[in-house]
Amino acid sequence: MSAQSVHSPEPRTGILRRYIFSADHKVIGLQYFFLALVAVTIGTILSLLMRMHLVWPAAHLPFVAGGIMTPEQYLALVTMHGTIMVFFVLSTVPQAGFGNYFLPIQIGAPDMAFPRLNMLSFWLTLLAFLVLLAAFFVPGGAPISGWTAYPPLSGLGEVTGPGEGTGQLLWVAGVLIFCIASLLGSINFISTTIDMRASGMTLMRMPLTVWAWFVTAILSLLAFAVLFAGGILLVLDRVAETSFFLPAGLVVNGELQMRGGGSPLLWQHLFWFFGHPEVYIAILPGMGAVSHILANFSRKPVFGYRAMAFALCAIGFLGFLVWGHHMFVSGMNPYSGLTFSLLTVSIGVPSAVKTFNWLGTLWGGRIRLQSPMLFAIGFVSFFVTGGLSGIFLAQPAVDTELHATYYVVAHFHIVMGVAAIFGIFAATHYWFPKMFGRRMNETLAKLHFWITFPGVYCIFMPMHFIGIEGGVRRYADSTGANFLAALQPLHLFITIAAFITATAQLVFFYNFFRSLRKGEPATENPWDATTLEWATASPPPLDNFGGHFPSVYRGPYEYSVPGAAQDFTPQHLESEQTHAD
Repeated sequence: MSAQSVHSPEPRTGILRRYIFSADHKVIGLQYFFLALVAVTIGTILSLLMRMHLVWPAAHLPFVAGGIMTPEQYLALVTMHGTIMVFFVLSTVPQAGFGNYFLPIQIGAPDMAFPRLNMLSFWLTLLAFLVLLAAFFVPGGAPISGWTAYPPLSGLGEVTGPGEGTGQLLWVAGVLIFCIASLLGSINFISTTIDMRASGMTLMRMPLTVWAWFVTAILSLLAFAVLFAGGILLVLDRVAETSFFLPAGLVVNGELQMRGGGSPLLWQHLFWFFGHPEVYIAILPGMGAVSHILANFSRKPVFGYRAMAFALCAIGFLGFLVWGHHMFVSGMNPYSGLTFSLLTVSIGVPSAVKTFNWLGTLWGGRIRLQSPMLFAIGFVSFFVTGGLSGIFLAQPAVDTELHATYYVVAHFHIVMGVAAIFGIFAATHYWFPKMFGRRMNETLAKLHFWITFPGVYCIFMPMHFIGIEGGVRRYADSTGANFLAALQPLHLFITIAAFITATAQLVFFYNFFRSLRKGEPATENPWDATTLEWATASPPPLDNFGGHFPSVYRGPYEYSVPGAAQDFTPQHLESEQTHAD
């Protein structure tokens, strides 16, 4: 079904209908974006509190009950920081935020396939966030089981420690609600991509951003369904006294638990079957946006467009086959470990295809080092760095030594967290003119980049060395053991770098909110881009194209085409000579 045959959205009337309970995909995308801004602020504050405690474990903190942070309170910060950042930042902005806003426009559609379902997805996500935050305010506080919520710690209730009563139950409830929201959103993304493309928008004419959002939606549909099932079983273990994840003969605080027969490893299998695709749910949209931006600011077509699209699909497929490498220390059969190791290494092939094609796109280009390009190059840098450290963790013998150390913390923060966030920064600076009709200040944007880029390396590169030296993650106080105390100077360096880098984010916030009102007015196509979002007004009208839906005549990255009148040929212009995809 072409986009032209779809009815335009209903006119928006009233403040509530227009800005709050809106079914317009653009408003919903912005709602996700601003929700994630709140979430990332909270998550960053929690991480800074953790860094403070690691360096000054005996410091008196006026906002901590008892004055001095206990190990249980530290673990609660670890749990909530990880959960907020993974679910409500990395899973929310790249896919639900930018994807909601731009996927329909990039394929020439007036809205998502199911607008009201789209609205419901956002409000469920907000509800999930509020339920999760409520864990801070109930008796016992937030859970201490980590963002992975491993049983039996998470499955028995408050007998296992502070926060494992109501706080842990709220954590599970928040995650379950988020799963429902993600499943509804995934159905919408898949349906919109398949059924609502404009005339001439074949699969091989879709921007790589659309490919990334489409593959990510498939991953979300399959992965969050498994996490939802696991979460239901965990709730039953907690409130219905079942034993899906609770082994027999378990003694907690000197008391024999009268339930048993379940397996904690079953939760690990279910969780990591979701957890590893979650890595790509976070980073694939960033890969699409970075590919999009590198082509624009290199003034060249994407090098190997088809290979890039197929690599996205291959990464998505292989992402479901490698979950066991998170469980090398669980006592699995060595042959299973070898299988998961080989599969983990194999996922490096499509990742390498994308990396070399990004470099091929840059090679020989007329590069414009504006802020979106800087953050896109930063994304490539972090993706490569984090990926290289992951090669070592793919070997069971090496992972067994490093698994419980800061080496793993450094690896997944760089490759999943920081790379994805740099993709978010790149997309924000690139699409800000389209979303708000104004441009962000380039000087402030570059200042933000040049503090944040080295700052992140100063935070996470030393963690590799701490891990190699045996620095144990999740320890609230490293000063009690001589071999750990010797690593304190590195922790101090990391903490100083973390505070400087976090402070630099105030530059971004100031630039962002100041530019909403006082930014330089933007034209419809300030970057001389070729895809359909730049063929409409800034910001776009209610139905995206003012009733005149485009047709597509060429591929998405027709830059510097020989014989063309200018160095970019938009997809929707019929007057230019149509070139091969």
